[in-house]
Amino acid sequence: MDMKSPTALDDTAAQFDSDAGSLTMATTIVCAIACGLSVANIYYAQPLLDAMSRDFAIAPATIGLVITVTQVGYAVGLIFIVPLGDLIAPRRLVVGQTALSAVALAIVGTARTESVLFAGMITVGLLAVVVQVLVVFAANLAAPCKRGQTVGTITSGVVVGILASRFTSGLLADLGGWRSVYLTSAALSAALALILFSVLPRSTAVSNANSYLGTLRSIPKLFVHDPVLRVRGALALLIFATFSTLWTALVLPLSTKPFGFSHTEIGAFGLAGVAGALAASGAGRLADRGLEHWTTGIALALLLSSWALIAMLPVSIPALIGGVILLDLAVQAVHVTNQSIIFSAYPQARSRLVGGYMAFYSAGSALGAIASTTAFAYTGWRGVSGLGAFFSATALIVWACARHDASLRNSRSYSH
Repeated sequence: MDMKSPTALDDTAAQFDSDAGSLTMATTIVCAIACGLSVANIYYAQPLLDAMSRDFAIAPATIGLVITVTQVGYAVGLIFIVPLGDLIAPRRLVVGQTALSAVALAIVGTARTESVLFAGMITVGLLAVVVQVLVVFAANLAAPCKRGQTVGTITSGVVVGILASRFTSGLLADLGGWRSVYLTSAALSAALALILFSVLPRSTAVSNANSYLGTLRSIPKLFVHDPVLRVRGALALLIFATFSTLWTALVLPLSTKPFGFSHTEIGAFGLAGVAGALAASGAGRLADRGLEHWTTGIALALLLSSWALIAMLPVSIPALIGGVILLDLAVQAVHVTNQSIIFSAYPQARSRLVGGYMAFYSAGSALGAIASTTAFAYTGWRGVSGLGAFFSATALIVWACARHDASLRNSRSYSH
């Protein structure tokens, strides 16, 4: 981002917040539903990995690449598509991406070769960043005192979409095969594009201070120069590596002996994490009250403790369910507080900031996907649990070090 004077930055921020407070509850709910349906496209494959492995003769140790390539596409979209929200009205981005998603999903559902499957999954991930465009859209229109709550409400839709996707994909796969999941989603995406075209405002305030290339170049500059953004990016990478570690690998032990669960039964485990949706809304309200830092620390401690329960999978399904609830609750609480902090930091650059931030999320998800399937292939569920605990502990250490550094800076400022 081109460097500006404080006055210029304030003027740009004022322009971005000129419509603040105009967001209605009905529009918020529509955005939440749209986010839930869109983000589900990224996660449909997780309960279906074994079926895809058999259909395309992909080795179990490498089937996690289906998730990884989707996340790679998502990361590319975060960097090259989401920042456009700072340059043009989001309605065009949202409707266009949703319509193209319908096409990409149809390609995946009809793929007959590995190359077509992977190309389709990359495109699905690329276009799924419509979720972030919608989050920024809502944040721009929300009243400042309710911005965290609004982000939390929409994130609740995202959480429900992620968790329901596993159950829905499992159910549809049992009824009509894994391809029916993507063909159904293609039809829903086409209908969603029409609904969004009718509901979303035709124009909102955007910043035209930079060219597209200038906007892209500003993303790494913002994260390099701001330690808060760096810490929040690192936390995003680690918590979603943890999240992906669980949900990518979970299908592997549950689909084999002694459990032998169906796709529907495996997908139903995701419903246990609906508590994460409640955590998202509550964390947003705490962020509005200035408690985002301690909310993050407590959530990360819960995240680490969740793996003690998840590791009991071979002997206790109830313990696994308890661990799933804790993990999803903790991940979403940190995610919402992260977004609340970065949205408040640079109001004039929210789209490019969330694009950069979510690139960390995507990298973590991709890392967790391939690392967890590899760990399971060589060390079983014990290795997966150790991997998840490692990511969680590292996140807690990063937060603690950042809080310690912040305390030192504040004490030095006070002494001077």
